[in-house]
Amino acid sequence: MNKVISLFFLFIFYGQQPTEEKFIARQGRVSFFSYTSVENIKAENNQVLSIIDLSTHDIAVSMLMNAFVFEKALMREHFNESYIESDIYPKATFEGKISDFDPSQEGEQTRMVRGTFSMHGVSKELEIKTKIENIEGTYIVSGTFEAFVKDYSIKIPPLLAGNIAKTISVDFRFEYRPYES
Repeated sequence: MNKVISLFFLFIFYGQQPTEEKFIARQGRVSFFSYTSVENIKAENNQVLSIIDLSTHDIAVSMLMNAFVFEKALMREHFNESYIESDIYPKATFEGKISDFDPSQEGEQTRMVRGTFSMHGVSKELEIKTKIENIEGTYIVSGTFEAFVKDYSIKIPPLLAGNIAKTISVDFRFEYRPYES
């Protein structure tokens, strides 16, 4: 049901434009890594949905926060219940635009993506250096950015503050194929 709602959100975002300009990544990947002195924390989400519009260079991403897979069940529980509060804030979104993007150029381009990332009820403007590969009409968009825990109103108990990194490294990779309605 949540995937249907996310997909609906993306279609509203793009309106009634021709579908040959739209490309979709149905199983994008977002992962994060946090170094701590006690234990490193890493998780991966392979259920991230994204649409890119080649005519406008708009990009939209939607991901369910409880779809992150952790090495340990207890880490997943703490992430969803104590920090991200995924029952209250079930998803994170990004809406942005790729600067100076030429969809007809074969091979690799490095471009800046500017937009709004919303997570845990907070929206922040981001600028992300992104690699875009055009391989025979399939577009692969990947990159890394840093998220600051304090920027998203995530509460860390004082007793655990030394065990949780203040900065989280986030990696993403989306493989887009033509959208067929």
